[in-house]
Amino acid sequence: MQLYCESLTTYKRLPTREVKIGNLIIGGNHPIRVQTMTTTDTMDTEATVEQTIRCIEAGAELVRITAPSKKEAENLQLIKDALRSRGYDTPLVADIHFTPNAAEIAAKIVEKVRVNPGNYVDKKKFEQIDYTDEEYLEEIERIRERFTPLVLICKEHGTAMRIGTNHGSLSDRIMSRYGDTAIGMVESAMEFLRIARSEDYHNIVLSMKSSNPQVMVQAYRLLISHMMQEFGECYPLHLGVTEAGDGEDGRIKSAIGIGTLLEDGIGDTIRVSLTEDPEFEIPVCKDLIERYQNRSSLSSNVPEIDKLNFDPFNYTRRKTIQVGNIGSKNVPVVIADYNKYLDIHPVDLKEIGYHYDEITDKWTIADTAADYIFCKNEPAFKLPGTLKVLLNYSDWQKASDKEKCNPLFTDAEYLNDACSKSSTLNFVMIDCYSDGYNANITQAVFEKLKSDHTAIICLSSMNENAVQSIRSMFVELMQYDIKNPVIIICDSNHSTTDKSLIHYAVETGALLIDGLGDGVCFGYHYSNPEIKSPLSLLNSIVFGILQAARTRISKTEYISCPSCGRTLFDLQETTAKIRAVTNHLKGVKIAIMGCIVNGPGEMADADFGYVGSGVGKITLYKGKEIVKRNVNSDVAVEELILLLKENNAWVETPQL
Repeated sequence: MQLYCESLTTYKRLPTREVKIGNLIIGGNHPIRVQTMTTTDTMDTEATVEQTIRCIEAGAELVRITAPSKKEAENLQLIKDALRSRGYDTPLVADIHFTPNAAEIAAKIVEKVRVNPGNYVDKKKFEQIDYTDEEYLEEIERIRERFTPLVLICKEHGTAMRIGTNHGSLSDRIMSRYGDTAIGMVESAMEFLRIARSEDYHNIVLSMKSSNPQVMVQAYRLLISHMMQEFGECYPLHLGVTEAGDGEDGRIKSAIGIGTLLEDGIGDTIRVSLTEDPEFEIPVCKDLIERYQNRSSLSSNVPEIDKLNFDPFNYTRRKTIQVGNIGSKNVPVVIADYNKYLDIHPVDLKEIGYHYDEITDKWTIADTAADYIFCKNEPAFKLPGTLKVLLNYSDWQKASDKEKCNPLFTDAEYLNDACSKSSTLNFVMIDCYSDGYNANITQAVFEKLKSDHTAIICLSSMNENAVQSIRSMFVELMQYDIKNPVIIICDSNHSTTDKSLIHYAVETGALLIDGLGDGVCFGYHYSNPEIKSPLSLLNSIVFGILQAARTRISKTEYISCPSCGRTLFDLQETTAKIRAVTNHLKGVKIAIMGCIVNGPGEMADADFGYVGSGVGKITLYKGKEIVKRNVNSDVAVEELILLLKENNAWVETPQL
């Protein structure tokens, strides 16, 4: 299989074709571009123009506007004229679903059109059809006949095109042959790309979006591999996690998906899809891109990797032995860093999910409770549940309860036979190729680890390319057939919450979605007064990352579209209302979709769906099956709760 990036150990941009979009060039060596999408009614020219201007002034370099029918496509001319008359020449993109006629109109007006190969010609009725090879080829020819006119219009007018595949809206034809898979997403786009190339049209950008960052990353990697194998070149890539949601969860999910690819030099333009006003997406995009603007291509002692010993196109968790409650089939553990506390008290553990009631002398433990705490000193009170303590080796020697407390060794301490060890659980720090890295010491640690079934490895790196550095160490561990579990250590010294969130999400999420890591520990160096409770914040972020990476489910998951001109209700208000009454339903996936375009298809793997089907009307889904049609929106949330109860997915809100 063709490698999916230029380097696995250093930061090198993937070479792509240059694509001209109005006065903007995407791809090649040009900067990573920022874009967003309006949420106004496209027929409301003034509102769309004003929102577009707010997005441009926030930093958007392209702005997408929905054109669900011919009348909206035609109105793009008025919107464009108004923007140009006010001095804004930012390229506009028409977003098309289902309606080739609208695309053909828009392509003569705006600088770029986006088509979804899952619904541009094909239909999605959730039907399983067994195609013979001959029938399948006939369908491709049907697509060619319907898609070629748009290609020729774009070619004539110098209009760019995005072929944008969405995981949740793969056509019945693709689903029947490839299933609900990353390779199905790739083939859906490749069919359209081949038709465009046959007409010598190359002004194309591609995307592989999913609400699941794991699937999204795999699909982009596969697309690159297939393009290089078939064409010997790669077209520019638009990165995004679709239906990411809002707030912290939406930012985490987007950062994991987009950041994992940016780390490997993949991506020419990005859009963060949040269920918020579009101008709020821009700062998140900027924070992501900022990580790579001055990124060095030097490898910092990291050995070259010519071949991965895990499959980057399919998720498989690294096989490990079980040490205590870490590794093997256990979910990744969370270690909370209390090392800045001289002493800790029961009330301090509230930050990480443990609530102590002095009157009853009992603990309440949340689903998002950390599993270990890293401390300066042994706590002077009885710890709740299975919570355990991690101490530096010198402090562990002084601990009275050596079952509850576990030692953390430097590599030198671990190699020193004079240092006593725990009979059950020992944590060993290994630096991943930072300045001062000593290969001989690391090799000696490896040799000792092979026969030590009490050891947990803790990997960290101070390198700028920390993701590649830690990933390379995982590769070495696998080459040595070392199966001890690994904790990923990640520190942040960023001054803002938003930048720290992105830092943690990228540097740990990029490893977790490849099946690397059996636990996570976040360090922090905050001096910003806006962060009043760092441990509570970090605990929320770490569980959000584990959930988004699909490695530890601890809360309700919301698949929420970012709203657009097709949306039939107040998406932000409705999302907040549904969250308020369902956020205690651990592991339940609820999709909240603004319209039928982003409905049954885009919901992908949601358990339940709340979809706009008309003005003031909602359709409720269980999986991909319609359960209740045209429910009045003023009672739709209550009907959703009733649906959850009927399907045994409801529990009452726990009382603390």
